Amino acid sequence: MSRCLLVTGAAGFIGANFAHYWLGQHPGDRLIAYDALTYAGNRANLASLESHPDFSFVHANICDEARVTALLRDEAVDTIVHFAAESHVDRSISGPDAFIETNVVGTHSLLKAARAVWLDGGKPHRFHHVSTDEVYGSLAADAPGFFEDQKYEPNSPYSASKAASDHLVRAYHHTYGLEVTTSNCSNNYGPWHFPEKLVPLCLTNILRGLPLPIYGDGMNIRDWLFVEDHCRGIELVLEGGRIGETYNIGGNNEWANIDIVELLCSRVDARFAERSDLAGRFPEAPAACGAESSSLIEFVTDRAGHDRRYAIDASKISSELGYRPQHSFESGIEVTIDWYLDNETWWRPLLKT
Repeated sequence: MSRCLLVTGAAGFIGANFAHYWLGQHPGDRLIAYDALTYAGNRANLASLESHPDFSFVHANICDEARVTALLRDEAVDTIVHFAAESHVDRSISGPDAFIETNVVGTHSLLKAARAVWLDGGKPHRFHHVSTDEVYGSLAADAPGFFEDQKYEPNSPYSASKAASDHLVRAYHHTYGLEVTTSNCSNNYGPWHFPEKLVPLCLTNILRGLPLPIYGDGMNIRDWLFVEDHCRGIELVLEGGRIGETYNIGGNNEWANIDIVELLCSRVDARFAERSDLAGRFPEAPAACGAESSSLIEFVTDRAGHDRRYAIDASKISSELGYRPQHSFESGIEVTIDWYLDNETWWRPLLKT
């Protein structure tokens, strides 16, 4: 049976990857990409889907409840996959208001629209909410990974706003009977990643010969998840997840920030050694003149409230739904590096300098 999905934040990093993944895996399903096209939303992320017969794009804000309600009704949408969010921690520290507006008020607008159309009409449906491991706070070095019943301890305006949205989704299930699922994921990386986050920032800075800023001592640890593995996990939740449940999706890839940056440096240097065209295309890169990319590493003052470690315990989604990440960090980063090397026309216009 074919479905009609409304994917919010579909022009963003993970949303765009999900749109490509879903239409590739589920021919016959319709997908409506819904995005406000703020700084991190880029219509170019969806360019290759524009001619797809089952794809359409709506430029609108999730806070526009009337627009969402009309779409759900007029397009017979039966599934919402909700990615839309302000997500950069640094931005939430300097300007938290936008995070409350989008992540809390926007999520509530979607829930109200879904309730009005789906519950009042008795239609089969699913509201899947995409969240983050940051709602759980910070882990000690020897602590087990975050599990689904973990106490929420958000430490930034970003994670607090996502925690609030998680609770709203849960409340709409328990109070009104809306059929919901939630997934909390670890740090994603891969194609179409906006270049303010660690991996794409370092890649594009290496290629431009700019400093690689590392917060504090560089020993903050994250569990890294290749974005296609995340999309695969959401697919499993949509197809077999229990209504009202939360599933943590992780990559089983814990890395300290400094180790990630050093790996990126060594792999980019290796690419320059392998490909003679790169020195001419990226003459500012250290490897273009035989130097090491790691010479660009600079340690900078740590950001406020910087959580020390995140890690996901993905045993629930693994045991219930058979989830297994298909990429290690080493294999996923090779794909990611090659994508950025081959898609300069995508990332170059997004940079400030």
